[in-house]
Amino acid sequence: MVFAWGAVLPAGAACGDERADAAGREAAGVASEFDGAAALEAVRAQVAFGPRVPGTEAHARAADWLEGELRRRADTMIVQRWTHTTAEGRTLPMRNLLARFRPDEGRRVLYLAHWDSRPVADSDPDPSKRGAPVPGANDGGSGVAILLGVAEAMARRAPGVGVDLLLVDGEDYGDFESDTDVLIGSRYFAERLPDPGYAPLFGVLWDMVGDEEPVFSQEAYSVRGAPEVVQRVWSTAQRLGHGAVFSNSTVLGITDDHVPLLAKGLRVIDVIDLDFPWHHTVADTPDKVSQRTLQIVGDVAIALIREVTAPPR
Repeated sequence: MVFAWGAVLPAGAACGDERADAAGREAAGVASEFDGAAALEAVRAQVAFGPRVPGTEAHARAADWLEGELRRRADTMIVQRWTHTTAEGRTLPMRNLLARFRPDEGRRVLYLAHWDSRPVADSDPDPSKRGAPVPGANDGGSGVAILLGVAEAMARRAPGVGVDLLLVDGEDYGDFESDTDVLIGSRYFAERLPDPGYAPLFGVLWDMVGDEEPVFSQEAYSVRGAPEVVQRVWSTAQRLGHGAVFSNSTVLGITDDHVPLLAKGLRVIDVIDLDFPWHHTVADTPDKVSQRTLQIVGDVAIALIREVTAPPR
């Protein structure tokens, strides 16, 4: 299963909003390095494997594919494999994937997303479907698509700073209310950082970033734990003309993959859109993911990296 980054859309394929966004970027002198159309294809490719639930064949095949996609682009790769034993005694093969650009550079940026999908659609409005797995197009697939697109951009033009792109496993497996068997991969990574004294300049978790009508409010744990990173991300988004999408409003703290990293002292925040009607339902499918939204988020993600070494204005 392959898809091409940088593919040219057929004539007339871009909708009016996408053309307007492109025109706005051109008028502002901002050339996009991110391919929103390819990112949407990456979402579809992930879902095509089937739900990426730890312990399933679809999970293993998706991991192999993601590892191959990252290896083709990154300077080096670190693969963390381990077996997680759940509270119920089940053993699950897990895999974190860390793609590194300029691995010898001390000044680094960390991006992460979870690549697994939830085993039960416990929020589905139809009770008969709540035992079915979630396809994970937006919840999982969209964040991964952003990281794959960033990897492509870094491979095409090397960053001026070290970049780490981390896909974590097992975020969505267990019970969030009891904090059991969730955030498995980020907790594992936090205890096994890639370098002694590992301390990225800043980090961003990209989660549920593909909704057609996105609003990214500032998450409370992020504001409390790394306010300067929140300011950096939101200022960049607003400079690119996305102030309506990156709102200055705040939301309550979210149990997500940034939390174990913040607890370890890493300056990592969560960019997440919680207003997604199909969250943890069987309807979290690729048709609910917007190419335009992926383009916006991808442009912000790459701009943040490029600005680290940009000359002062």
